[in-house]
Amino acid sequence: MRVRSLMIKDPVTISDRTSVQEAIHLMQTNSIRHLPVVDRSKKLLGWVTLADMKQGLLPAMVTGLSVADLMIKDPITIDPETDVEEAARIIYEKKIGGMPVVDDDNKVVGIMTVADLLNAFINIMGILTNGVRLDVNVGEEPDGFEKVSRIIHDQGGEIISVGIAAHRTDKKIYYFRLKRCLVEPIIKALKDHGYEVIS
Repeated sequence: MRVRSLMIKDPVTISDRTSVQEAIHLMQTNSIRHLPVVDRSKKLLGWVTLADMKQGLLPAMVTGLSVADLMIKDPITIDPETDVEEAARIIYEKKIGGMPVVDDDNKVVGIMTVADLLNAFINIMGILTNGVRLDVNVGEEPDGFEKVSRIIHDQGGEIISVGIAAHRTDKKIYYFRLKRCLVEPIIKALKDHGYEVIS
């Protein structure tokens, strides 16, 4: 999945001559927390956050500071064709709430935020569907995943999504999200085959 498919397209933008008060008003009116700062041709000049603007409000009222004085002048950006996993890694490692998406000419084509990534994760994992989750230790056998999946299917379970614990532990845990069903027969069958059902 590419950033292009998840980003907020044609985002609200501001110029570097915008007042801090205007920027705050624009963000509050549109219920957003990030704004790309662009020139007339939509080329990226900077990036502002609602928190930074609120912090700079009083100094701006006293000294006449504008967005140009408070914006992040060289923000972290991402290309629309970048993989979403890479976008998530950047946001996580840099501890940022979002970033502008720019094309090869440095023109803003969208923004990507933590909320967009969380929404994608929720959709991919089927978290909002009416279902149940089984956490199963599949052990070290090479075909453990296939065997557990077959047991679930044979007991009438329909798998929506599967996750695996990325951190290293002594257990190999898979998180199976199933459409709502009777889980007791599935749990019993898994245990009968020697698999540990953690939750």
